Amino acid sequence: MNLHLRDKLALVSGSTKGIGFAIAQGLAREGADVIINGRSQASVDEALGRLRAAQADARVEGFAGDLADPVQIAALVARHPVVDVLVNNLGIFDPKPFEEIPDEDWVRFLDVNLLSGVRLSRAYLPGMKRKNWGRVVFISSESGVQIPLEMIHYGVTKTAQLGLSRGLAESCAGTGVTVNAVLPGPTASEGVGDFVEKLSGGQPFEEFEAEFFRSARPSSLIKRFARPEEVANLVVYVCSEASSATNGAALRVDGGVVRSIV
Repeated sequence: MNLHLRDKLALVSGSTKGIGFAIAQGLAREGADVIINGRSQASVDEALGRLRAAQADARVEGFAGDLADPVQIAALVARHPVVDVLVNNLGIFDPKPFEEIPDEDWVRFLDVNLLSGVRLSRAYLPGMKRKNWGRVVFISSESGVQIPLEMIHYGVTKTAQLGLSRGLAESCAGTGVTVNAVLPGPTASEGVGDFVEKLSGGQPFEEFEAEFFRSARPSSLIKRFARPEEVANLVVYVCSEASSATNGAALRVDGGVVRSIV
């Protein structure tokens, strides 16, 4: 299938590793020009090198900056005033009992997981509307539907992304701009290593994975962590011309964790 992404400029926030990197790689494979983003120049350069090594003709560039910071977003927009595709992937998570989550953590999670997407969308939606074409995708989580007891603050920010995504989609009604949310389930990205280490008690990964899906996510149908590229495949489609009738949706790629038929 030709997804008609050639010559589209795509920005993927938080894309030097994990799901974000897999999305950037998938978009580049479809011919898009892709902006890779990470907090440090070293991480951006390393990701660009990996992507170019895997795909010699990839048209990619980098922007090093923390996009939870409005000043860094302003610098990015000054360099790239218009993008065709915006994937709000930047996010953090940290398992911690609710009683031990201070205000500082709540503010940080809201800044990174929610407000980065608010600010980027506010910057880029007007240009998309002027061109009458654009794609905005929020990488939410099944944790936004089924709040995880081990990290309630994370789940709350992911629920907020769903409301934001739907509201922005309605604000673009009648245009060629779509706004959607994609809800991954537990995914074996690099960040999951820290998550596993905190919760596993030193178990080997295979044992932890089996126990995690027995006790913490028993409704999973695949009974394993998804691979980042499995999530990216859906995101790349949602960013494409082929997905023009998919709008205002919350699309699950959660391995069946959410027990719902709609």
